[in-house]
Amino acid sequence: MASGFSVQQMKLRAFDLSERTTRLGRRSLDARWSRLRSRGFLIPQTAVTAGLAWLLASELFQHSNPFFAPIAAIICLGGTFGHRMRRGLEIALGVAVGIAVGDLFVQLFGQGTWQVVLVVGVSMGLATLLGAGQLMTTQAGVQSLVVTLLLPDPNQGLERWLDAVVGCVVALLVATIAPSSPLRRPGKLAASILAEVAATLEEAATALRLDDEAAADRVLERARATEDQLQTLAEANREGLAVIRHSPFRRRQLSEVQAYAQLLDPLDRASRNLRVLARRAVVLVWREQHVPPGYLDLLRRLGAAARSMSVELEQGRLPRSARDELVALGEVSSHLELPHTLSAVAVLAQARSMIVDLLELTGLPTEDARELVPEVD
Repeated sequence: MASGFSVQQMKLRAFDLSERTTRLGRRSLDARWSRLRSRGFLIPQTAVTAGLAWLLASELFQHSNPFFAPIAAIICLGGTFGHRMRRGLEIALGVAVGIAVGDLFVQLFGQGTWQVVLVVGVSMGLATLLGAGQLMTTQAGVQSLVVTLLLPDPNQGLERWLDAVVGCVVALLVATIAPSSPLRRPGKLAASILAEVAATLEEAATALRLDDEAAADRVLERARATEDQLQTLAEANREGLAVIRHSPFRRRQLSEVQAYAQLLDPLDRASRNLRVLARRAVVLVWREQHVPPGYLDLLRRLGAAARSMSVELEQGRLPRSARDELVALGEVSSHLELPHTLSAVAVLAQARSMIVDLLELTGLPTEDARELVPEVD
């Protein structure tokens, strides 16, 4: 009997692992497609820019093999929008330092192992003394090697540097024709985070109602996952603001981009409060401590409000319509009974804090949002 039970356990565990592996593989594939879609403008933009840089360097300066031009263009456009100006300057300076040092060493010392060591060290050290960042320092080392080992022709030093400058200039000009996607992305990401908040609150209410330990653990895992999403949102906000600063065609959208950027702080606080709430829910289920039915209803209604706000953001609007419902929830939460268990009280406290956070997302200042959630009776 014991052996049969052990075999049955092993079968169940193997099935659980295979199903978990399938879910992880599906998530990985979805994440890859999502990354490809997010770069749907950057990839063709970079490819066309590389071709333009080659064409201009070969036609304008009559250079026979201006491969530094497309390379510089690709590196310059390869980062986020806000880093492109700095990248362009660093590439131009790094290439200049690398080519100058490489040409000088070829003329004086020729090629060899010790020349490679010396030329890389000197070029990177010189770039560092000039106040270079990591990219410029690396470029100086790489370009000095290219000149020393692949193109040891001292007459081409200025030509190679001009090719790099052409690539950087073309990349920066093309970058001003910014897509609208960096401006819309913060709203889409905020909508996704709010949808996760809504689903987590609803699942927490279900786990508490059913006293389901496995469900409570999944709620906590889901609540913790929003931390990475918030970091992505912060980067998207920086990207959108950089587009506004550097693209003259997008300046009129400044107020909209700033409004989306202001969603980050209350969303961050709401997510933190949600993680604490989820941990308390796990403790309540584990200790078989029940919460009043009014708490479960509060969590469900709060989740529904967050979901409606997510829909508004997904549609390109700031989430205003849920404000009345959130005000009503603040009033309801102040009249709920206080149980004798600390974790249940913590669930109520975190839910009330989340009401304040979501009210801020509707555009209210922090002080006004707090005033709309009365003290508990």
